[in-house]
Amino acid sequence: MSGGLLVAGTTSDAGKSVLTAGICRWLRRRGVRVAPFKAQNMSNNSAVVVGPDGRGGEIGRAQAMQAAACGLDPDLRFNPVLLKPGSDHASQVVLLGEAVDTVTAGNFRELRPRLAATANSALAELRAEYDVVICEGAGSPAEINLRAGDYVNMGLARHAGLPAIVVGDIDRGGVFASMFGTVALLDPADQALVAGFVINKFRGDLGLLRPGLDMLHQVTGRPTLGVLPWALDLWLDAEDSLAYGRVLGRPAAPRGTDWLDVAVVRLPRISNATDVEALATEPGVRVRLTVEPAELAAADLVVLPGSKSTVADLAWLRETGLADAVLAHAAAGRPLLGICGGFQMLSRAIHDPVESRAGSVPGLGLLPVEITFDPRKTVRRAAGTAAGEVPVHGYEIHHGQVSAADPGLPPLLRYADGTGEGARLGAVYGTHWHGAFESDAFRRRFLTEVAELAGRTGFKVAPDTAFAAARERTLDLLGDLVEEHLDTEALWRLIESGPPPGLPFIPPGAPTA
Repeated sequence: MSGGLLVAGTTSDAGKSVLTAGICRWLRRRGVRVAPFKAQNMSNNSAVVVGPDGRGGEIGRAQAMQAAACGLDPDLRFNPVLLKPGSDHASQVVLLGEAVDTVTAGNFRELRPRLAATANSALAELRAEYDVVICEGAGSPAEINLRAGDYVNMGLARHAGLPAIVVGDIDRGGVFASMFGTVALLDPADQALVAGFVINKFRGDLGLLRPGLDMLHQVTGRPTLGVLPWALDLWLDAEDSLAYGRVLGRPAAPRGTDWLDVAVVRLPRISNATDVEALATEPGVRVRLTVEPAELAAADLVVLPGSKSTVADLAWLRETGLADAVLAHAAAGRPLLGICGGFQMLSRAIHDPVESRAGSVPGLGLLPVEITFDPRKTVRRAAGTAAGEVPVHGYEIHHGQVSAADPGLPPLLRYADGTGEGARLGAVYGTHWHGAFESDAFRRRFLTEVAELAGRTGFKVAPDTAFAAARERTLDLLGDLVEEHLDTEALWRLIESGPPPGLPFIPPGAPTA
């Protein structure tokens, strides 16, 4: 067969990514050869994929997670167009894994035909190779100002003949109005593909919700295929850092007598914020994202995460007083970690003729290194060791390179060939590697050292926490939720046979696209 489905949403962060992953895991359990797809993703959370030519490329982190739900290695075709915002007005364009251009509102119309052709070709290839492709939309299909050139939502569904379902987050309120309005703003041909709804993050008595579901069916002619309950354990691999609450996950009680408090600075252009999720899986480790200088003073470990705009975010740190709080934390001898862009901020100087074109700017001066931005982007998987013996795996996505360093400065990590990577000076750590803390032994050693430096002598690292197993449990939970709370027979009919004929038109509808 060559089945497919578009999972659209009433808004961004309505639950499209997790529902897509859950459907993928459910289908895989049924023995279906299934693959995920998102024509265009706008996110600074990306994963590195090794392409057919052996070079590293980028796709959205959510599509890498969905690939895992399918039991597949990530493929560049799963997310052929990735837009990485560097400011409010411009994004880097990553096409089939490779950074090829910068897009603005002014030139997007010129680039769009090329992007759409690449996305449509990638989907056609995947549908020829797999039994089913589950496609995730972007934002809302009712963004009528963008419909004319859309190749991500209903434009994709029309092009590929896909049925669509619409998921809405009831926790935000107004879910019935947003679902009705989403359909009612589509033109007749688009409406004919929307076959049902899914409600996400429901808390309470389903009996109280039932009259609303029945009325929604009555006024739209489309059923609600299921109501997914609120699930506290669904926080790993967030599509966007804004999806996080202040504290990541549900911290388990410590194994010892002390907690370890980790404060992560929520930069304006934060990228790969998922790096700290592995720390949050450890019992007794409380990880929170913050923009408050006072919260850094109380933390045992402060983390400066990755950034898509290192120089601009460094200026923001200084403007908000967070830079002074970071410097005070380091001056007190308390642990400080910089990852990728955060590592670059810790340097003596940043020379950037590429990303910000700001030339040379002073860093925070906490590590005796200098960073120079290279027009060529480093995108690769990485493997090596820490402390000479602990295996570490990760990946790199950065323009900035260490161009100068004090002799004898110890590296934080080493590549497999023995070359040093990153730096460590006292309680200040820096690395360009993302994902390093998913390596269990390295994470345990790092947290043990951090606890000693912070004076948390009662903190005991758990010897049995396995990050890969935690991620797999999340994917299994998503599959369980789909099996238990969705009408999977109706879902399968849509995937196999497409939308039912005769779905009613809901006025007013948009002009025909």
